[in-house]
Amino acid sequence: MLEYEITARRVDAHGSLAQCKEAQLVIDTDLEGRSDAFNPAELLLAAVAACILKNMERIAPMIHFDYRGVNIRVHGIRQDSPPKMMRIDYEIKVDSDENDRKLELMHENIRKYGTVYNTVAPGTELKGILRRSGGV
Repeated sequence: MLEYEITARRVDAHGSLAQCKEAQLVIDTDLEGRSDAFNPAELLLAAVAACILKNMERIAPMIHFDYRGVNIRVHGIRQDSPPKMMRIDYEIKVDSDENDRKLELMHENIRKYGTVYNTVAPGTELKGILRRSGGV
C-alpha cells in the first residue's frame, strides 16, 4: 500500500498553505474568495485532472500509446444544501494520431486505474470524454 501525507496551515484570514515533499500550494480559504489561489472545490477538480494526466503517463508505455500533448477541462456542479459536488464533467483532448480504439482503450484505463478518479466516482456523478485534438 502507498501512503500520502500533506500538511496545511492557516496563514491569515485570506489564505492557507498546503505542503508536501518540497512543494507548497497557496489555498484560497478567504470567505470572500481570491483569484490567485485554488479554493477547495477547485482543488478537487485539479486533483481529478492531475489523476488523469498521471495515469496517461503511466498507461501510455504499457499500451504503446503515442501522443504529443494533452489538455483537460474539468467542470464541477456544487449543491448548496447539504454542500457537495453533485457532478463533475471532463473533456480530455489528446494530440495523437492513434486510432479510435486506442483512444477508447486509454480512456478505459484512466477510468479503471485512477486513484483519485475511483475515489470521487462513487459519491459524485463523474463523466467525461477523451477525444483527439488537432494540437494541444
